[in-house]
Formats: sequence, structure tokens, C-alpha cells
Amino acid sequence: MVTIQNYIRVKSLEEAYQLNQKKGSCIIGGMLWTKMQNRTILTAIDLCDLKLDQIEETESEIIIGSMVSLRQLELHRGLNNYTQNSVRDAVKDIVGVQFRNLATVGGSIWGRFGFSDVLTVFLAMDTYVELYQGGRIPLREFVGQKPDQDILVRLVIKKTSGCFSYASVRNQSTDFPVIACAASVVGGEYRLSVGARPGRAMLLLDEEGLLSEGLTEDSIENFAMWAEKHIPTGSNHRAGAKYRSRLVRVLSQRLLNKLREEQKWR
Repeated sequence: MVTIQNYIRVKSLEEAYQLNQKKGSCIIGGMLWTKMQNRTILTAIDLCDLKLDQIEETESEIIIGSMVSLRQLELHRGLNNYTQNSVRDAVKDIVGVQFRNLATVGGSIWGRFGFSDVLTVFLAMDTYVELYQGGRIPLREFVGQKPDQDILVRLVIKKTSGCFSYASVRNQSTDFPVIACAASVVGGEYRLSVGARPGRAMLLLDEEGLLSEGLTEDSIENFAMWAEKHIPTGSNHRAGAKYRSRLVRVLSQRLLNKLREEQKWR
């Protein structure tokens, strides 16, 4: 159970940042995972008055505030048009609508949870995080960093020309994924993001040039087998490592074939 001693709705990011430097402080989002912990929060910092619950779209970027809910992602027409509904596919099985109405993008990304569908799908895109002190850095770089006392303000997706696809395997509907995969070709670069390994999502690029001549049946199969060998997996109560590795191969092949079909219509 979580015990909160002081609750503050901050009026600025600077106020939030200064409060967050103190021991025992915590930025709160939807409070869905935080409330499951056994801890005492000396100061709970709420960003709800900072207008970070909006999705803005420009000609070159989609800007997602850290307080945007997963349900907003699921329903946003511009975001899903750009990603061929990959974002919708990534979040639609997360628990239920009531949960997605509360869970925030900031909480999902900042937590770097191993089971995160949200982190997995955005890692396959040309995505940046905007930190209050750290500025904009690529999401692929942010994933590998240790959590600190900075504040995640926004998620920024560059609208680089590309195709996207997403799939996961769950033991039952609304459960955490056994494995989660997102495939993309962004600006001519092929990417495969794999989460729920059960570690945090990691990005695999086509370093061997297996897809350099495009997506064919042979190149897709070769890349899928290569991905199976190069994505580390582990075992937990949901699945074993060998099963997860096999799923990496199956899902990556399936997703790349989906990209191949999408490219035919462009």
C-alpha cells in the first residue's frame, strides 16, 4: 500500500523539478502502478494543471504531453493514420478502457517497464523524449539510461516517412504480453523493437543488411531467424526463454510481411 504524506498540484515545471529533487518525492501520473507498491511518498507531485494532457500535430511532428492517457493514444486519428493503427494495436489490450483512461504516456515511458507495449511501439519510430533539464534525446538512448530526478515533459514523434506494424502474444486477453514486437521502416531504415523479453524493450536494426534489397520472402525469413538469435530473452511465470525466442521469429516475420503489403499500396 502507498502512503502519501503531502500532495501538491504544481503550477510550473520548475516547481515540480525543485520538489522532485527532495528525497521521498514522486511525480504521479495515473497512479496505477505506483499504488501497487509498498512505500511512503513524502511529497506526491501532480502535473495535472500544466496542460500536458494534449496531443498536438504539426506538419513534421506529433507531440504527446506526458499526462496524455493511453485511451487518448488509442483514439487519436492523426497518430493512428501516421502509424497505420500500430499505436492503437499496441494499447487496445492493456487491461481495459477504464484503466487506459487513467494510465499516462509519461508513466509508461518513464517507468521503462519490461512489459510495456507503449515503450515497444514508440521505440520502433523516430521518437524523442523531451526532459525538463535534459532536453530532447532519442527514445532509444533514453531507454538505456538509469532513472534520475528529471521530469519527462513530452514524447515527440518525427513524422518521417515510414510504415509500421505491431503485434503481441498474451496468455489471455488483457494480461501482460508474453512478447511484444513492433516492426518499421523509417526513412529507409528497417527496425524491430521487442519488449516483454521479459526485460525492457530493445531495438534491433538491420546491421547485417539482410533487408537492404527490400522485403522479399527470403529476406524476411532470413531477418526473422537472425532476430531470433540476437534478441536476448528470459524465463518467468508467463513463458520460457526458448518459447519467447521462437515468438520473436514468428512475429517479426509476420510484421515484416505486413510492412511488405503496406508498401505495395504506396
